[in-house]
Amino acid sequence: MTEDAPNRRALGGVLAAIAVSLTGTRISTIALPWFVLVTTGSATQTGLVVFCEMTPYVVVKAFTGPVVDRIGPRVVSWTTDLVSATAAAAVPLLHTLSWLSFPLLLALVASIGAVRGPGDLAKEVMVPEAAERGRIPLQRATGLSGMTEGLASTLGPAVGGALVALLGPLTGLFANAACFALGSVIVALALPRGMGHGASAGASTGYWRRLGEGFTFLRGELLLLTIIVTAGITNLLNAGFVAVLVPVWASESGNGPGAIGLMSAALGAAAVGGSLIAAVLAHRLRRRVVFFTGFLLAGAPRFLILAVDAPMAAVLAVFAISGFGAGFLNPVLGAVLFERVPRPILGRVSALGDALSWAGIPLGGLIAGVAVASVGFVPVLLVGGAVYFLTTNLSGLRPEWREMDRVKGRGSPKPGHARDAPSTGAQLGA
Repeated sequence: MTEDAPNRRALGGVLAAIAVSLTGTRISTIALPWFVLVTTGSATQTGLVVFCEMTPYVVVKAFTGPVVDRIGPRVVSWTTDLVSATAAAAVPLLHTLSWLSFPLLLALVASIGAVRGPGDLAKEVMVPEAAERGRIPLQRATGLSGMTEGLASTLGPAVGGALVALLGPLTGLFANAACFALGSVIVALALPRGMGHGASAGASTGYWRRLGEGFTFLRGELLLLTIIVTAGITNLLNAGFVAVLVPVWASESGNGPGAIGLMSAALGAAAVGGSLIAAVLAHRLRRRVVFFTGFLLAGAPRFLILAVDAPMAAVLAVFAISGFGAGFLNPVLGAVLFERVPRPILGRVSALGDALSWAGIPLGGLIAGVAVASVGFVPVLLVGGAVYFLTTNLSGLRPEWREMDRVKGRGSPKPGHARDAPSTGAQLGA
């Protein structure tokens, strides 16, 4: 076996783990809200469940960056996926036994969120090392990562919608648990033991000092801070849209959970195409143009099409166009992050950036549920689409975005391994 073979296998293992765990999460985004909606009949309680899952996700993720840097992302990934699998399986099992109260459901989803945050972070920060081991340009690796996410976002909702429509939401919840378990096995057995063993830089310093180093670095990066604020607002809107507005639309329109799966699959399949193009051609294009064009397609159109009572074919077409635009976002964001952050502090900076950009997600479903109950479904869609459009366009006027088109070699990849000239892109939860 040549030296290159295990290196390429490292990236394949990371992408496989991302694909499996994200597929389960996408199944859950259909199964869990639908389960709550049909058992309680309350959009507000549906939003509350999302709030209780995403709040610990964001908070715990923010503070586990130094831990990931210290003990290594491989160990963090497989252990947290195993815990997620156990908690996710408990939800349908306890409901079947008639032991699942609503407070207990909230506690279980909170525990899933608390361990899923570090698990997602660990997989994310293994991408640049896996690219380096395989001598794969960073832009291409982040493009492949984005394509993997798109495939999972296509397969997961399609499977989730079909399972919920044919066999009920409990089956979807069991499938989510199985995906987490498989992801844990892949990381534990397929990835080299020496991979992501933990950064030596700063290992002897205390936890709070290492966390402070991440804050200090992030404060000096105006481009990353601007990206985080923009992503934070759009993530809040996306959370309310996916967790509450789409299920309410499916229920009120009579299309049911199968339609949710079709819409998500159309969006995800088109996102795969966008990410594939990003992997092949993005280094030849101006990042700002690609980024803001992608946001223009990915955001407001989805809100507006559900507000006008359009036929299903039109809804699917708009979601496909939005997915194509979204496919370009995370590859660009991912490479920007990996380029600008030194490898020894990548975990803590990524954790802080992700947590800040995801801070509104726990509130998204809660706000959407309360808003729908207060002012109605269509007004919430129209306001959400308008805010999305204004946020992405007004943000683009800030001068910091000019830095996006300039490679900043602060990272520490080996020469010729994980660098793609002249430009690249990462992931802050767009």
